[in-house]
Amino acid sequence: MVLPTLDEDSGIRVDFIFSFTPYEIGAIKRSQKITIMDQEVNFASPEDVIIHKIFAGRPRDIEDVRAIILKNPGINVQYIRGWLKEFDASSDKKGFLKTFEKILIGLSNTK
Repeated sequence: MVLPTLDEDSGIRVDFIFSFTPYEIGAIKRSQKITIMDQEVNFASPEDVIIHKIFAGRPRDIEDVRAIILKNPGINVQYIRGWLKEFDASSDKKGFLKTFEKILIGLSNTK
């Protein structure tokens, strides 16, 4: 569950994520603390952002995944594959892993 909000003073969009599943709990534990304007803020790892965006599946999300992979060549692809495979097995909506593999193939063909 995600509760999108907007900080009126700064204009920054903030998503509050409520975790219930083992994946979500793990993703929160994997988050990275960054200090912004003297405040510690947790950011999801690039791998978990990729998983969230593939799960959302909108065209803009898929483009974001491509950009994240290009900017983070050392991402843990096996971690992403493992969770997407699990989501394929447990969700009515299928093809998460296939979508990710297509993106990787597309990126390798442009090099």
